[in-house]
Amino acid sequence: MRPSSRKLGLRSHRSDRRGRALALVAAALVLPAAAGLTTVGVAAAQPTTTTPTATTTTSPAPETIAPVQKSATTTTKSAAPTTTTVAPTTTTAPTTTTTVAPTTTVAAPAPVISARSEAAPSRTIPGVSKVEWITDRRVALWVDSAAMGAPFQVQILLARDWNAKPDATFPALYMLDGLRARDDESGWTIETDAVNFYADKNVNVILPVGGQSSFYSDWLEPDNGKFYQLETFLTKELPPVLQKSMRTTDTRGVIGLSMGGTSAMFLAARNPGFFKFAGSFSGYLSTTSLGMPQALQFAMQDAGGYNVSKMWGAPTNPLWKEHDPYIQAENLKGTSLYISSGSGMTGPYDQPSGIPGVSTNYAGMGLEILSRLTSQSFATKLNQLGIPAQVNYRPSGTHSWPYWQFEMHQAWPQVANALGVAASAPACGLGGDIGALANANPWLGGCVTGEYGVAGGLAQDFRNGRIFWSGGTGAQVVTGMIGGEYQAMGGPAGPLGLPTTSEFGTPDGRGRANHFQGGSIYWTPQTGAHSVRGAIRDLWASQGWETGPLGYPVGDETDTPDKDGAVQGFEIGAIYWSPTTGANGVQGLIMQKYGQMGYENSWLGFPKSSEQGPLRDGGRFNVFENGNIYWSVLSGAWSVKNGPIFDAWGSQGWEGGRLGYPVGDEFPIAGGVQQNFQFGNITVNNGNAEIH
Repeated sequence: MRPSSRKLGLRSHRSDRRGRALALVAAALVLPAAAGLTTVGVAAAQPTTTTPTATTTTSPAPETIAPVQKSATTTTKSAAPTTTTVAPTTTTAPTTTTTVAPTTTVAAPAPVISARSEAAPSRTIPGVSKVEWITDRRVALWVDSAAMGAPFQVQILLARDWNAKPDATFPALYMLDGLRARDDESGWTIETDAVNFYADKNVNVILPVGGQSSFYSDWLEPDNGKFYQLETFLTKELPPVLQKSMRTTDTRGVIGLSMGGTSAMFLAARNPGFFKFAGSFSGYLSTTSLGMPQALQFAMQDAGGYNVSKMWGAPTNPLWKEHDPYIQAENLKGTSLYISSGSGMTGPYDQPSGIPGVSTNYAGMGLEILSRLTSQSFATKLNQLGIPAQVNYRPSGTHSWPYWQFEMHQAWPQVANALGVAASAPACGLGGDIGALANANPWLGGCVTGEYGVAGGLAQDFRNGRIFWSGGTGAQVVTGMIGGEYQAMGGPAGPLGLPTTSEFGTPDGRGRANHFQGGSIYWTPQTGAHSVRGAIRDLWASQGWETGPLGYPVGDETDTPDKDGAVQGFEIGAIYWSPTTGANGVQGLIMQKYGQMGYENSWLGFPKSSEQGPLRDGGRFNVFENGNIYWSVLSGAWSVKNGPIFDAWGSQGWEGGRLGYPVGDEFPIAGGVQQNFQFGNITVNNGNAEIH
């Protein structure tokens, strides 16, 4: 159960939370011995010498914990200034763009029409609704769940050798979050150095995202908009996806903190053989002893407003015992176990309150006392059953992330042994052009693999990115979300080929980019990372790249659904391509009108030109296969079909003639059709056009 990190500005709120936390502490201290619980020895370990359970007392040393890394979803790093990069050539000055009116002031230069972009590797995975590559070794999957009736997000930190050994498979380490699990990202990647720590480990780290107050179990009833069926999801629905599509074996371990620690133990016990390792960091390992159902109700109500009875029913319901690690302990025989908790007293990562032994983390103090008591009871039960476990009782420390990060580091050798991988990474040297570039960019964080072959060249993986090399392209850095998009496109073997530049800052200062043999990838915090290729890229480049009228790409190139063509969205419009029309851009209010009419599936068809202008009164227009769309500030955006009306209007000088711009689309009248213009109208009856 992760204590809330919200900072309340009102003293009354602080006092209320402190009061509730102290009530939880009091409840912890009066728990009876119904399940073997005791308040004796809370502040120190109780050595055990007569059972196979190993018990240690340690205190985390602050200097041994690496700094917490920022999430890879928030920034894309740049190569160091010493790296030579090639910036895109801009052909027009930057302009201020809006979606109210197009901003092109001259006709776009004729693009270099190349062949259609080679198809990108499939971004779809069977059983997965959405795939998002965050970096080259971190991917988010929205996995379909029939049990819950909706996709559930899982992020994966891919094994060290994922890129270097494309035919290899890897064991899985599930990492479960706390009571306040967020729906956008796991607490493990927000609050700890998990991304950096596991970068040189040869396991696929599986991070369920979400599940606030769920205990990763199958609930009896929906509550507060959620109907969790997470045990079914994690043990039945997710494994086939991981094994078939993510090169993951059926050798698994699970680690959880707080709520997740409870879940790690009962999931392993309820599914014997599914996990070879189970670790609880500050978990609640006896849930049915007197007072614990009420404590869980208090915690779940505080974290999301959930009712514990919706999860497992009343405390008399058999489901409570079925989810109690203490009661289910005998089913853990043969599983490598790791159990840890602090004492609740002020530790090296806590702020003292002024009361000896009491920190300002009042809620964290009470929760950790509950964890310590139930963990001791659980360890005693394991001893009685002859089940070995590594037990780490810290003499201090509250319910908070720095201690769980410490335990993550401490537990790794045991995890590695249980999953059959080396605890230490092999040595990886630096040499040649790749080594020189790595030494010039220390932010890459050190190598995690040696050099290995890729299509057309070599590559080497680092903690924060990759360096690629070939004789024709030299050594280039690819990192962050650009690296994720590159991975989604198939990397060097995909349509982009090898990078021809390292990542560089764009001239407008908003984004980052890499050029490749077969295209480019552009990124901003607002738009994400997207590749631009083929004829669409040729046109975009000719108009000024990101400083041109369309801005940055906001999506990837996709096939048009019902016609032979492709389209890519940009901030101020889109570029369309078809074999007969080539690549042309549509933007602003002309794009809005085009969309209202049905895009390329309307009678207009594909655009045959990019936006043209300026015309009379600053107007603009696009030519399409079967007509045009015209826009001006005074008239708005309207279509004109090829045919009698268009020809008659042209005979008067188009928008520059006496009729001016159209002020509406063509509409039927008795015996024909009519279209209105600023200063008149044109009717067609029996094929004859009349100007009025």
